[in-house]
Amino acid sequence: MGGVRLGARWQSPAAMPRRWLAGVFAVSALWAVLVAIFSTDTVHQLWGGIAACGYVLALVAVFAWKARGADVALALSFCGALLVPLGWMAARGLEQPEVAVVAQSAVTLLHHGTPYADPASLAATRNPNNYNPYLPVMTLFGLPRALFGGGLLTDPRVWFGAVFLVVFWYALRRGGAGDPWRWTVLVAATPVIAFELAVGGTDVPMVAFLCLGFALVWERQPVLAGLALGVAAAMKATAWPAVLVALAVLAVRDGRRQATVFTGTALAVVAVCVGPFLVLHPRALVENTIKFPLGLAHVTSQASSPLPGHDLAETGPVGHMIVVVLLVAAGLAVAASLVVRPPRSVPRAVLLLAGAMTLMFVLAPSTRFGYFIYPATLVIWLLAALGGRVARGEQVTPDPDVPAASSRTRWRTRSVTRPAA
Repeated sequence: MGGVRLGARWQSPAAMPRRWLAGVFAVSALWAVLVAIFSTDTVHQLWGGIAACGYVLALVAVFAWKARGADVALALSFCGALLVPLGWMAARGLEQPEVAVVAQSAVTLLHHGTPYADPASLAATRNPNNYNPYLPVMTLFGLPRALFGGGLLTDPRVWFGAVFLVVFWYALRRGGAGDPWRWTVLVAATPVIAFELAVGGTDVPMVAFLCLGFALVWERQPVLAGLALGVAAAMKATAWPAVLVALAVLAVRDGRRQATVFTGTALAVVAVCVGPFLVLHPRALVENTIKFPLGLAHVTSQASSPLPGHDLAETGPVGHMIVVVLLVAAGLAVAASLVVRPPRSVPRAVLLLAGAMTLMFVLAPSTRFGYFIYPATLVIWLLAALGGRVARGEQVTPDPDVPAASSRTRWRTRSVTRPAA
């Protein structure tokens, strides 16, 4: 019965014990206050001040209304931490540099047929924001501003947010979460998403597609999973490890045919979206999306944080080389684990991916704390999906009769037997 009670609590934010929901908003309010006080970025400070008010009001609402307190709190936090600061900053053009990079990539695409600056022009620049580290699908979010000029509705962050809300809701629904809309509102309102989206937001739609991809893997839909993860992989290289992890699950659980279908679909999406630019402008693509993020260009990224990878890279060329070697070694270790002991279920795969991404961000020479929205959002999505399934009387467990070395592990869903009243 413990699993059933836990599942009921995770079925919907409205079903959570009041102290849990209050704790979410209390921690969020503290986070916003710390951002407002200690951040040296004025855009961050603005978000922190506005969001802290929204979280405090949400915290009060949790205890002030017994019947509808959860819904009122969700609405207040969503408006206070996301809609109001995002709308204010988008209308006034207050943004982190990556928003302008996405918008400029769309301008470059319209005028030159590629979202990437020419290597010759990059060789003469000292401005890291002239580089575009994103893959071509990300450029689509900049097209409204490139076509119609600046403004609230053409800001890339507005479209980042719209895509996240729809795709993450669908990922929760396909994953089995109960009450996916409330979960979507809660996650979007917490600093995990709201902070990142209000000030920048390039990673927000990508993580939603990652969750959707694994939801579809869970449902044994290799073609649709390949489409979702292929889109993510065509936005930013950060999604590529997710494709490998999903492939490992499909191979060991469903067999070679399903894994081949998934791989072919994902590669086809990437080929269609990235292939033309790789063929026509290979040097520009490599310079912007590979050399620059790895710190191998003559200009280094502004992304920084007091994490081991960045601190070590800042010590000089030797330190930077050590970081790159460690990053490659970590990637090879994760890849080896996928071969030697592959995850045999989506929950295990998501946890492995979250851990691998955390390690990657800690070791990366150019990184921000905002990148940790990937493991955080993946884990929250997984908990919501598992909670919904358990609350409906289901429990997904590995089949103990299948040997660990089996190349085709089967999983079963069995009902939780409830004792008679």
